[in-house]
Amino acid sequence: MLAAGIISLVVFFLLALSILFLPSFKIGTLRIGTYWLIAMLGAATLLLSGLVSPQAVWDGLTADSEINPIKILALFFSMTFLSVVLDEVGLFRYLAQKAVAVAKTSQFGLFVILYFLTAVLTVFTSNDIVILTLTPFICFFCKNTKIHPLPYLVSEFAAANTWSMMLVIGNPTNIYLATSAGIGFIDYFKVMALPTVVSGITEMAIILLLFYRKLKKPLQPQEDDFRIESKPDLVLGVIHLAVCLVFLVISGYIGLPMWLISVVCAGSLLLSVIVVRLVTKKNWKYLTDAAKRLPWQLIPFVLSMFIIVICLNTCGISEKLGEILGDKACVWTYGGASLLASNFINNIPMSILFSTLPVHLTGASYFQAIYATVVGSNIGAFLTPIGALAGIMFTGLTTKYEVKYSFLNFVTYGAIIGIPTAAAALGILCLMV
Repeated sequence: MLAAGIISLVVFFLLALSILFLPSFKIGTLRIGTYWLIAMLGAATLLLSGLVSPQAVWDGLTADSEINPIKILALFFSMTFLSVVLDEVGLFRYLAQKAVAVAKTSQFGLFVILYFLTAVLTVFTSNDIVILTLTPFICFFCKNTKIHPLPYLVSEFAAANTWSMMLVIGNPTNIYLATSAGIGFIDYFKVMALPTVVSGITEMAIILLLFYRKLKKPLQPQEDDFRIESKPDLVLGVIHLAVCLVFLVISGYIGLPMWLISVVCAGSLLLSVIVVRLVTKKNWKYLTDAAKRLPWQLIPFVLSMFIIVICLNTCGISEKLGEILGDKACVWTYGGASLLASNFINNIPMSILFSTLPVHLTGASYFQAIYATVVGSNIGAFLTPIGALAGIMFTGLTTKYEVKYSFLNFVTYGAIIGIPTAAAALGILCLMV
């Protein structure tokens, strides 16, 4: 047990250091994330030392269960592909430009519209996609109009990592935690809808108070003639996403697993886009760019963390941690612990680990622990860039576009906004479960 615990702690510590100081490096034109290499090294060490058996890993990867990481990755990548295709076609940028046009010269109007646009897009796609799409847009727009980007960047990041709680597909951590507990699409939504709405309103009010003076200044309206060039791709993407969401909603009633529905829809979209390319003789840029943008490095990261958690389970460490958290006030203990743990080891490995901690709980206490961990895994991204891959991408983009958003800014605004937002979500959650 001691050896497994030490190796796991070293891996988590190195993960935190890499995210803070060396999140990635380049070999030629290829950029490689350090976080998944460290996770792979840790998993390999546990396997080679005999602390976890290859048979246990194989059994976990081939298990006909909801917590099979292959199924979870299939669901996440399929939904990401559907969203990325729509982004590559230009839907998100088009909607953002329309939002700016509606706001005219009012920064308050622009703030509110962009906040709710971020919220809606996040609910129906995912937080990572929205951050990758809207962050560059906000940086460019604010630079061109000579307004301060901070209110909009803080708002976008907060909204993307709060409204992602509403549906199971909003964050890979939601997918893992919900499927590990056998929670269906509708059951998840029934519980998490109200906590998401209340915490979203709470954070929006806080952000408005923080940036009231900056938002009082008028902005210069900007004309933009951006148009969606490939309408057939847009129509195909919207139809496939809509059909996928409908079937996910009714998946519990028709007996189809969510991962299979999403894979079929993504595969159908892929074939449809290929047919459009062949028939119209258009270039393959949308498709190839979408494939490049998929988070492929997440595959070795999730699988490696899964191996580490298997080891912690086998050695009894997960059970000990569950006992420490206890069985009283599970919403607050698991919510607070997961919020903090996300910022030590990142929210994905935290969710994989925490999904195993409440196994000794029964009835409502078990589901309180799972849903509270969902809150911690999403809002935990507020506090430091370590908290989520979304934070890593966000800070990387602000640096790339020369926007001053220091680590201290991230932590300060994250604490001011994140702690009350998490408290609001957990408080409402107490009434729901």
